[in-house]
Amino acid sequence: MLKVYGRANSINVRKVLWTLEEIGLPYEREDWGRGFRPLNDPEFLSINPFGLVPAIDDDGFILGESHAIARYLAAKHGRDDLLPANLQMRGTVESWMEWQGTEVANAHRAVVTAYVFNLQQPGGQEAIDASLAAWPKKMAVIENQLARTGAYITGPAFTLADICIGLTVNRWFMTPTGIKPDFPAMTAYYDLLNERPGYQKHGRNGTP
Repeated sequence: MLKVYGRANSINVRKVLWTLEEIGLPYEREDWGRGFRPLNDPEFLSINPFGLVPAIDDDGFILGESHAIARYLAAKHGRDDLLPANLQMRGTVESWMEWQGTEVANAHRAVVTAYVFNLQQPGGQEAIDASLAAWPKKMAVIENQLARTGAYITGPAFTLADICIGLTVNRWFMTPTGIKPDFPAMTAYYDLLNERPGYQKHGRNGTP
C-alpha cells in the first residue's frame, strides 16, 4: 500500500492527501515534521534527502515534493481530468500550481508562521507587516481569475491546480489577519470546493 510521510496539518502534505482522495487510492500515513519526529532524523533523510514533507513510498518508489507527487499520482492512474494530456492545458494547470507554491506561499509565510503557528518569525514585525501587505495582492490575482472563469481556477473543470489554490484559499479564510478585502468570486469558489469530500476532509476542515 502507498505510504505518505508527513504530518496531516501541513498544507503540502494535504495537497497529496487530497489528491489521493480524488483518485480514490488507499494509503497509510506516518507523522513526521513539526510536533512529531524531526525531519533531520537520519531515518527520514534516508527516505527523503530534501528533509521536507511530504514524501511517498509507492511500492518502493520514493518521491518527494508535493506538486511532483500529485502529478505523478494523477499520471500513473490515468487521471487526465486532474492533469490534462493536452500540453497547453497541462501547462496552464502546472503554472497555477507552481505560482501557488512559490509566490503565494512566500507572501503568506510570515503571517501564517506568526498568527497560526505562534512561532517567532525571522525578521520580526517588519517581516510580518511585509507579508500582510503582500498576501492580499496575491489573493487578488486568484479573485480576478475566478471571476473570469466563473468556476475553477483554470476553467470549468476541477484540476490539480485547484488542490493547490483551494488549500491556499482555505488558509486565507482561516488565518485571523484582521480586516480583509471582499473577494466574492473566491467566496463562491470556497463553497464550490466544499462540495468535494476530499476538500471537506483535507482542506476546509478547520485547519488553516
